[in-house]
Amino acid sequence: MNQDQIKDLLLSIEETSLEFSVTLTGKKSKKVNGLYKPDTHEILLHNKNFVNEMQLVYTAIHEYAHHLQCEADGVLRSARSHSSVFWARFHRLLEKAEQMGLYRFDVEGSPELAALTEEIRGKYLAENGRLMKELGTLLLKAHELCEAAGLRYEDYIDRVLCLPRTAAKTAVKVSTLDINPSMGYESMKIVAAQGTPEKRAAAEEQFAAHKSPDLVKTELARRLEAEDPVERLAREKIRLEKTIATLTARLEQVEKSLQNAH
Repeated sequence: MNQDQIKDLLLSIEETSLEFSVTLTGKKSKKVNGLYKPDTHEILLHNKNFVNEMQLVYTAIHEYAHHLQCEADGVLRSARSHSSVFWARFHRLLEKAEQMGLYRFDVEGSPELAALTEEIRGKYLAENGRLMKELGTLLLKAHELCEAAGLRYEDYIDRVLCLPRTAAKTAVKVSTLDINPSMGYESMKIVAAQGTPEKRAAAEEQFAAHKSPDLVKTELARRLEAEDPVERLAREKIRLEKTIATLTARLEQVEKSLQNAH
């Protein structure tokens, strides 16, 4: 593919109103396969790095995702150019390219890789999910036993098991929800973080469809933004009222303690 063909391919995946150029450097780089220059809107591709056209297309789409991100957000100069929003955009572009027959990632084309993939999914990802779910159940039991023995569960987590509290809390939460462990524990955590059964089901569906974690999180956030603003405000009102009630009760306790201190 030449530079014009690559540019046409990118535009066929998604249009942009911000002019850009594609340059094949004719070089090999040990540092990067490609580069996007936000100041000049130029995509540089070190085409000597690629052994086939699909590798070239993948990198071209990656750099084009930077261009589209630049168009949406303006020039980014920070190290956070590879944010979760960027990865979600990139993976959406890859999906569109696959649907259009412009990009292929065929695991089945390598029988050895296909077999290894099944082994990783079955023996490690799914097993990891199952074990961590069991761990959460055991931590719940440990919490009950600590209370029965008059011991602080937090101290047990911190200094006996030496677990970060957030990790323990997440494992417990995962264990209390009906989440398919076959997706692996990291994906299960994302599902568990969703606030309603409907959102958790939507997240599970997306993982089952092989959506990337960043894409799943971004899509769910988009749905939240698209919700009825009145309903969202009503929920926020309820949360604020609960917070105010808690703080008011605490203020009364503090005032009472101050009075007794005198």
